[in-house]
Amino acid sequence: MPLPRRIRPRPFLGVLLAAACLTGAVSAPADAGSGPATGAPDHDRGLRRQLEELVRSPGGPPGVIAVLRREGGSRVVRAGVADIVSGRPVAPDDHMRIASTAKAFSGAVALGLVDRGALSLDDTIGRRLPSLPRKWHAVTLRQLLNHTSGLPDYTKSPEFIEILTTDPHHHFDSRRLLDYVAGDPLLFRPGSRYQYSNSDNIAVALMAEAATGKRYEQLLRGLVYRPLGLRDTSLPQGYEMPEPYMHGYDVQPPKAPEDVSEVLSASGVWASGGIVSTPADMTRFIRGYAGGALISPATLREQRRWIDGASEPAGPGRNKAGAAIFRYSTRCGVVLGHTGNFPGYTQLIAATPDGRRSLTFSLTTQVNEATKPELLKKLRAVEENFVCDLLKN
Repeated sequence: MPLPRRIRPRPFLGVLLAAACLTGAVSAPADAGSGPATGAPDHDRGLRRQLEELVRSPGGPPGVIAVLRREGGSRVVRAGVADIVSGRPVAPDDHMRIASTAKAFSGAVALGLVDRGALSLDDTIGRRLPSLPRKWHAVTLRQLLNHTSGLPDYTKSPEFIEILTTDPHHHFDSRRLLDYVAGDPLLFRPGSRYQYSNSDNIAVALMAEAATGKRYEQLLRGLVYRPLGLRDTSLPQGYEMPEPYMHGYDVQPPKAPEDVSEVLSASGVWASGGIVSTPADMTRFIRGYAGGALISPATLREQRRWIDGASEPAGPGRNKAGAAIFRYSTRCGVVLGHTGNFPGYTQLIAATPDGRRSLTFSLTTQVNEATKPELLKKLRAVEENFVCDLLKN
C-alpha cells in the first residue's frame, strides 16, 4: 500500500493496496546488532551482517528484526533501530503493523468456522452476503481465500483513493469497504485464475460475521488470539500505535527517512491488513496456523490445495498459493506462511508444515515490486538464507 501523493509533502506513489498490505547513515550501534534470546552470537554473526547490509542499502529499512524458533528455543537477530530519534534497537515485543499477513488471520477464522460446521468452503457470497452485487453471488469462500474470486480490488477505487488522499486519518466503515467497487463487474470468471485482491479478505470476514452473528474482532479473539496465547495482538480502527512500537518509515533517498507509522487509519484495511502485533506474537501465530493447531487434519488438507500464485510481496523461493497461506519452496526446503507490506512495514511469517520451526522477519519500511524491485530481490535472497538456517540440522 504505497501512500497517495497528496498525503505528505514529499512525492509518493499512488495508492496500491494490492501491492500490499534508509540511507547507509542510519544504522544501529554495534552492540544493538544482535538479539538476546537463546542463540549464540557468534553463530548469528553472518545472519546479522546480512541484516546490516539491508539497513545500509539504498531505500533500506532503519530497522529489521528476525525471530527464529526451533525446538530448543528462540534466536533473535536484528540490525538498525526501532526509532531513529531515540536510537532504540528493535525488540521482539515491539508493536508493528503486520500488513497483509493479517489475511492469514482471516483465513484462520474462516477455516476454524469450517471445522465447526458454521461455514463451508463451498459457501457462496450469494448465500451468506446476498446484499452484495448479484454478479458476485457465485463466488465461493474457497475462491476468496485462495484469491481466485475475480472480485475487483476496492483499494483501486478512485473514490476510495480520493478520500484517503484528502484525509489519511479518515475513519472508514470497515464493513462497507466493498461498496467502493459494488458497481464493478468481476475481473474474470471465479476460479479461472489467480489474482491477489484486498477485497477477498474483507468478504471473508463479512461471511464469518454473517454465519455466526458475531463481530469479526470477537471471532479473532475466540478462534485465534486465545487458543494461541496472543497477548499483544489487536485489530484497531484508528491510526495510533500502542507503545512500544517499531516506527515505520518512508525511505526515499536522498531525502531523510520520514516516519509514517501513524499516517493511515487501520479502518481502511480492516481484515485485509489492519492488525497490529509483535514479532513474539507472530511467532506464536504462524507456528500454530501453519502447523494446523487451529483446524482438523481434513480442513488442513483443504487449506493446502496449492495453485499457482505468489504472495504480495513475493516470499522466498518459489511461491504457491493455498487458502490464506502460501508455500515457499526454497533451495533448503519448504516453509508455509504469508508476507505483507504497508506504509512503513514489510513482513514475512513462515513455519515448517508441522509448526515446529518458524521465522518472522520484519522491516521498518515498505518494500515491494512496484516501489523497490531491486531491494525486494535482495530481501528475498536474505529471507531464503534465513529459512536455510532455520531448516538446517
